[in-house]
Amino acid sequence: MAITSAICNSFKQEILEAEHNFSSSGGNTFNLALYDSDAVLSKSTTAYTTSEELATTGGYTAKGNALTSVTPTLDSDTAICDFSNTSWTSASFTARGCLIFNDSHSSDASVCAIDFGGDKTVTSGTFTVEFPAAAASTAIIQIA
Repeated sequence: MAITSAICNSFKQEILEAEHNFSSSGGNTFNLALYDSDAVLSKSTTAYTTSEELATTGGYTAKGNALTSVTPTLDSDTAICDFSNTSWTSASFTARGCLIFNDSHSSDASVCAIDFGGDKTVTSGTFTVEFPAAAASTAIIQIA
């Protein structure tokens, strides 16, 4: 099984259909759910799934954490969106990747899948997903 980092194809269409609002004031709620190494997530993922999501134990809860969205901006000719880092405290689990999805959408529509490049383990500590800088070449969501 594999997680492949990508913006989801369904998301690309849905943004043209105005189904996602990333505004930090009055926008949708976006979540980040964590998955194990048996998960299959990629550009073809259309919605949040419980298949191979981490169990609700060890400091993790189903559907993960709600993300704090940074209102989209332009960096030169590239539209970008970023999120604040998110953490689980008193955590004990292993995650291989994550899925960002729109928890406000009726189908929990996917935004992007992210592979961590290997299993990441935390034992009685804080597990943090750090987002890259909000710039045209680094933002987690970029539309050029």
